[in-house]
Amino acid sequence: MAPRIENIFADLPRSLGREQTLALFENEAVKIERIVSQRFNSPAGFWYDQSEDEWVIVLRGRATLEFEEGETIEMKPGDHVTIRRHVKHRVLETDAETIWLAVNIKTP
Repeated sequence: MAPRIENIFADLPRSLGREQTLALFENEAVKIERIVSQRFNSPAGFWYDQSEDEWVIVLRGRATLEFEEGETIEMKPGDHVTIRRHVKHRVLETDAETIWLAVNIKTP
């Protein structure tokens, strides 16, 4: 069976103020997701605390991430960052349509 070509920008959601993830590939070692954020921000007091290392890149739009230790980073298309497991972080804000690619590295 031939591979099927898909487009990361196809079938984008249209709900403002939300974030939607779509798993593109997953196995026992890695998970790759498309994340679409639409004027999204994490709820007050909420922190992501993931058990896996995560590498994310902004493909379209802009985003501001905040880390519990006080650092804030601005991301634009092409910018990418590795977030080590258990480094608490949150999304302060995104553009009207920010598209990310996230790669989560699972550890045994």
